[in-house]
Amino acid sequence: MKAVRVLLALPGLAALAWGVVLFAEYALPLRPDVYGTLSWLVGGPIVNDAVIAPLTAILGIVLSRRLPPRWRTPVMAGTVITATLAILAFPLLWRPYGTPPMPGLHDTNPTPGLAFTVAAVWLAVVLTALTRRVVPPITSDAPPITRDSPPVTRDAPPITPDTPPITRDTPPVTPTDRPGTPTDPPGTQPDRPGTPADPPGT
Repeated sequence: MKAVRVLLALPGLAALAWGVVLFAEYALPLRPDVYGTLSWLVGGPIVNDAVIAPLTAILGIVLSRRLPPRWRTPVMAGTVITATLAILAFPLLWRPYGTPPMPGLHDTNPTPGLAFTVAAVWLAVVLTALTRRVVPPITSDAPPITRDSPPVTRDAPPITPDTPPITRDTPPVTPTDRPGTPTDPPGTQPDRPGTPADPPGT
């Protein structure tokens, strides 16, 4: 397992080293615009981790406690996606050419594009919440099923708190063992059909 982790980490470390080489070629010798680039590279993660991520987490906690169950997951997902879109669009909203030129990126207005994307996200949130089926959680009110528990059938009587537990040592219930049924004393035999009875007075 450790060898697999090392193999997975090597491409990432190689890409990181190549990025450092490219940035060194761009930044050396130092120029005034390099300081602005460094502030953007360092300030972006700090603003995200110190401001945007905590606000998103707090908003998610508040929404999860205030909203009905069917709305919680879609709304929280829509909130995270909206925050991610805002981070991606912030350079273009901050100034006209806040990122390097890319075909199809600077020839449009970013504000309507962001607005339509966010609207599509929240439309999907509403549709998901309206069509989502919420399964009630499993509670611990039902008795646990063990090896000694009797099989549950349609004809079995309901189990109530007064019902004695059924164990392996419990004898089977027969028709003569039912409550209220008279039983013959030990050693007697039932009368056979056709046996003459004794005459009175004998």
